[in-house]
Amino acid sequence: MKIKTWLLLSYFIVMILPLAAVYVLFAWIQSYHNDQKVSEYFQMTGKLQTIISVLDNPDLYKPNIERPDVDQLVHSEVSIALFNPNGLVLYSSDPAAVPIQFALNKEALYENLYSLEQGYRSFDYKQPVFAQNELVGFFEVQLAREEWVTGVENRSWYILGLFIMIFALIFLVVAVLVNRKLNKRLKELMGQMTSFANDQVINETPMKKDEIGELTAHFYAMKKQIEAAREAIEKQQQEKEYMIATISHDLKTPLTSIRAYAELLTPEQKQSDYQQLEYRTIIIEKANYMKQMLDDLLMYTLLQSPTYELEFVEVDGSEFFEMLVEDYEPLCKNKKLQLAVHCQVTGNYELNPKQMMRVADNLVSNAIQHSEIGGQLWIGAFSSNLSKPGWLFDFMKDSELLKAPNSVFFIVQNRGKGIPKDKIVHLFEPLFQVDQARSKRDARGTGLGLSITKQVIEKHHGTVQVFSHEEIGTCVVCRLPKIKKEGVCNEF
Repeated sequence: MKIKTWLLLSYFIVMILPLAAVYVLFAWIQSYHNDQKVSEYFQMTGKLQTIISVLDNPDLYKPNIERPDVDQLVHSEVSIALFNPNGLVLYSSDPAAVPIQFALNKEALYENLYSLEQGYRSFDYKQPVFAQNELVGFFEVQLAREEWVTGVENRSWYILGLFIMIFALIFLVVAVLVNRKLNKRLKELMGQMTSFANDQVINETPMKKDEIGELTAHFYAMKKQIEAAREAIEKQQQEKEYMIATISHDLKTPLTSIRAYAELLTPEQKQSDYQQLEYRTIIIEKANYMKQMLDDLLMYTLLQSPTYELEFVEVDGSEFFEMLVEDYEPLCKNKKLQLAVHCQVTGNYELNPKQMMRVADNLVSNAIQHSEIGGQLWIGAFSSNLSKPGWLFDFMKDSELLKAPNSVFFIVQNRGKGIPKDKIVHLFEPLFQVDQARSKRDARGTGLGLSITKQVIEKHHGTVQVFSHEEIGTCVVCRLPKIKKEGVCNEF
């Protein structure tokens, strides 16, 4: 039950309780009154007849006389008043209620004659007295209802006590339920929040389907998001620390070589022209390697920034991708690789040409580097609505990625040893190498190429995936979406 509904129901019960108690009191008194009404009426009528027989004596209505018979009738439950024909009081057993010399007006004097009127505390009866058809006076008798009043008061106390007991019970039940449903759960949630703020372990509790349950669910969701963000930040920090340490080491090696060969070029060393040319060549190569590493590091840092955006231009797909897949023949000849190129692209695309060329260079360089001498290398680009190249590995022909519509695919595929499945998921991590031997780092590059490739492709609203089977080869697929007519990239 929702807390709002529960509180409204509790408030309704507490509010309706006094009304219910009043109703029960009224009903009980009414029932008691109905039970006592008949028997009490006959009892009072019997008493009244005795009193009337005495008071119906005309001699009692003479002024300034003694009335011993009337005095004998008066006691705690009977009160008598005698009036002359003009309403003047001749006798009163209760002067506080009906004082001597008090006079009733004609209307009050003649009201309710011969009628036994029932009040809350007494029965009232009024009757005229005649002597030979001449009105000589009136008498009024009040018969107290002591038993009735006592019974009503007792029942009122019973109802009051019962009301207090029920109210206290309901209050106690509501207090316990409020503590269980609100206070206890809120304190537990506050305690979990405090523990989470203090980096303590939190055991998640079952959640009920109410407002506090929803609040708890939101807290757990926020907790998971914060923990994931912390882990991501911690991982990024570790990666940065590792990257700084690795790049510092990798820069130190060529820098040491540059310094050593530069010292050999001093006049004092008297090197031959051939040796000087060789040393200068080595220095330039090492400097170029350092420049490449610093360029990759700068680009990797820029791409990681959420505020950094690439500048896109609209290009003709056929022309751009034709240019992108060409000009790798010289690199393949150095390793005696057989190169096959395929390009069938239609439509226009929004992209950053410089960064796409960087992507192609990174992927082709990696493929050449991990291909054996005399092996095979394939580079292709094709639109999703055109035929796929026939040289795709068998495990690639039914790939779901290649079925995406309104896309262009850039593929670099090489035959080789392949990549183990457990290492494919780490390929796009910075500085990750399938072969962790560091002695050949200089020959392999900076280790940031695939990380940069992934970020560049994602900045183009595309995806990049690596597929590999050991002892067969590796295929890297980059998918870029085709632009809409208004020039906005389709995202999938």
